[in-house]
Amino acid sequence: MNTHPTANIPTGPATRILSQGAEAHPDLDCLDFLGQKMTYGEVWAQVREAARGLQDLGLQKDDRIGLCLPNSPYYVIAHYATLLIGATVVNFNPLYTEREIREQIEDSSIVLMFTLDLKSVYKKVAPALHTTTLRTIVVCALSEALPPIKSLLFQIFKRAEVANVPKDLGHIPFRLLIADKDAPKPVTITPEKDIAVIQYTGGTTGTPKGAMLTHANIRANAEQVRLWLGRTKAGEDKFLCVIPFFHVFAMTAGMNLGLATGSELILLPRFDLGEVLETITHKKPTIFPAVPTIYGAINTAKDFDHFDLTSIRYCISGGAPLPGKVKIEFERLSHCILVEGYGLSEASPVVTCNPPHSENKIGSIGLALPWTDIECRNLENFEQVAAQGEVGELVVRGPQVMSGYLNQKAETDKVLQDGWLSTGDVGYQDEDGYFFLTDRIKDIIICSGFKVYPQVIENALYRHEDVLEVIVIGVPDDYRGEAPMAYVTVRSGSFATNQTLLDFANEDLNRIERPVAVEIRDSLPKTLVGKLSKKDLIKELAS
Repeated sequence: MNTHPTANIPTGPATRILSQGAEAHPDLDCLDFLGQKMTYGEVWAQVREAARGLQDLGLQKDDRIGLCLPNSPYYVIAHYATLLIGATVVNFNPLYTEREIREQIEDSSIVLMFTLDLKSVYKKVAPALHTTTLRTIVVCALSEALPPIKSLLFQIFKRAEVANVPKDLGHIPFRLLIADKDAPKPVTITPEKDIAVIQYTGGTTGTPKGAMLTHANIRANAEQVRLWLGRTKAGEDKFLCVIPFFHVFAMTAGMNLGLATGSELILLPRFDLGEVLETITHKKPTIFPAVPTIYGAINTAKDFDHFDLTSIRYCISGGAPLPGKVKIEFERLSHCILVEGYGLSEASPVVTCNPPHSENKIGSIGLALPWTDIECRNLENFEQVAAQGEVGELVVRGPQVMSGYLNQKAETDKVLQDGWLSTGDVGYQDEDGYFFLTDRIKDIIICSGFKVYPQVIENALYRHEDVLEVIVIGVPDDYRGEAPMAYVTVRSGSFATNQTLLDFANEDLNRIERPVAVEIRDSLPKTLVGKLSKKDLIKELAS
């Protein structure tokens, strides 16, 4: 069983995760994007060129730079170039709506955004240019990241999907950004203070809050997970990266862990079951971090005999609870070790994990990572530590814990006390030190590893003129784990139907947030003081 190592917590900026690998083994394969490969030396060279390009555009230390990109070389290069000039990465989900993107830009004061030249993404970013703090868009051409033959086919058959990007000073093609071969101007980074990443999370209210993660947080968490994984040798492992890097779990357990171990990252821009199975069969990844939904989908794949998963050594599951039957079946099919971990955006994010070289307890989120302290605090008296086996709220202390929320001191003070982070999750620790979650204080719905906030869906439905009341809760879903379900009351005489309300809500929601159904009811349960009661609705449905 792994224990806290005697080694010191790593120091220095987060860029060392990549630069050390580039210095030690520049000729090793680093990225494989749909067949187009780049070595560690080539990736680091483009990071440096992009960093200088950003500086030539006037970007400075502490500026905020947005990344609205799928898994691709562009994401890795933009991420590390931003850190290299002392600016801060702000992650954006390309599935966000135009409204969500605009609101996050305004909250974080983004001045430059990296995004793709595809209509599906670009058209949601472009309206924010010059109407918010956003003054420059770096446009990344998908065709230019593909192997020659795929690039040609894309330009022929997918031309209609490419956005018509204006040729003006507000738009910079990525190829021009990296055209300057001069070295970037040196910037002094104070790892414990300087913010590397702002990762948005809804916390307990559904109102997005930007968790500020320092260079020290990011580097420490990558090292914690690397130590937990055990001995690795540069050039021996391949990470299959299908969960998106804009998700903090993938950023650490996929991108940063892979780079810290000198591994090759096999990048897939989206999850497609057939493509994932073909990739595993032919490219032979050895480490596969993902959310439970993906493992569950693989378990139920048809024609499984045509695929070979035996190259996989370890899988790390995060983002949502891992059902025991999913773990057992996936391990049977792949002959790998599938471990479940736990974390949250405010902790960079990993705080616990089942050990890959020791006992894995089904239903457990594992043991505390190196340099991490976890306590269960009494639910009635927060100052009191719960006894072993007694349920309490999990609190965490360690080098991966954020410095606070952006522009939200009151919210920061609620969750950070004397260096301890309140997780909002309830659980207990057994006699072997393993932690188990039993409940969530938060009302968050976890869909395929992504957090969905009921309030966002409720607000979308409330915009309909006939809707009077709304309750959104999570319901079990075989594929996504949980899915949002909406219950509403409407005005007397309304012609609204379940389907028309669902269609109305979906117009203002991204694909992850969209409820599986809307049900019109005569009334919704309320508390004694007249508040809508999710608790009573859940109890009613359960019965």
